[in-house]
Amino acid sequence: MLDTLTGPDLTIDHVRAAHERIKPYIHRTPVLTSTYFNELTGAELFFKCENFQKAGAFKVRGASNAVFGLSDAMAEKGVATHSSGNHALSLSYAAGRRGIPCHVVMPRTAPEAKKAAVRGYGGIITECEPSTTSREAVFAEVQEATGAEFVHPYNDPRVIAGQATCSLELLEQVENMDAVIAPIGGGGMISGTCLTLSNLAPKMEIYAAEPDQADDAARSFRAGHIIADDAPVTIADGLKVPLKENTWHFVSSFVTDVLTASEQEIIDAMKLTWERMKIVMEPSCAVPMATILRNPEVFRGKRVGVVITGGNVDLDKLPWITG
Repeated sequence: MLDTLTGPDLTIDHVRAAHERIKPYIHRTPVLTSTYFNELTGAELFFKCENFQKAGAFKVRGASNAVFGLSDAMAEKGVATHSSGNHALSLSYAAGRRGIPCHVVMPRTAPEAKKAAVRGYGGIITECEPSTTSREAVFAEVQEATGAEFVHPYNDPRVIAGQATCSLELLEQVENMDAVIAPIGGGGMISGTCLTLSNLAPKMEIYAAEPDQADDAARSFRAGHIIADDAPVTIADGLKVPLKENTWHFVSSFVTDVLTASEQEIIDAMKLTWERMKIVMEPSCAVPMATILRNPEVFRGKRVGVVITGGNVDLDKLPWITG
């Protein structure tokens, strides 16, 4: 069973099985292009728009695979997790579709839009302080009290296999890509991307994008071992968590490079994408575009898949509006 596997055990068959399992509960999201961004970067960019996904984020893929892969006995007491937002609301969505409880530990500083979405899907929130230490300590109390099945936001093979379905679709939608870039926090999306591409397109470059102010994955990548920050401060709220052993396996084995961008570059890329492509994306999802704009020489002349991971934004707190 998937719950007994580790990252290295996962195969492309697990990805295909996950895709079949979750098809009734997800969208096959569109790929958009932009002449403006192609001219600006010198690359041919293909935006995989998971901001149009169910629950507004790619994480519904992994959450649905985990929830609907549970036996009836395992599902009886529901599921539980800790998350700053998108995994929390995605797991709440999937649990609601299966009719089981979902208990979520969220930082008190998580965007109100994401907390509202969790509650809207029926999730039960317990708040913690905005640090990995507090998050894991409070979660241990919640899990002990509920007996719910833990679905880790990213260090769970069931979740990684689900996230891998995004790049599986992208390969079917866009031919002859040279590279794919996606944000990295804990590494669930990047791990899924690595799982799919290493099996089906092993020559394709895989780039991870990260904020300068939460660059533990970049430092880990260069050091050759996990370096974890406890409470980084960045506008990209979905990218504050550290790598874990299952995701580190994929990052260390298959990622071409981890690129970073400043807070202002992230905000500028987010605003520019809103203006030019007319789509809602959250700050974490702007990091790949920001890193492409910072490092145009890396991508110039290439066909590049860009994963826009989510669109759950607090519209009352847009980062370019001050005062």
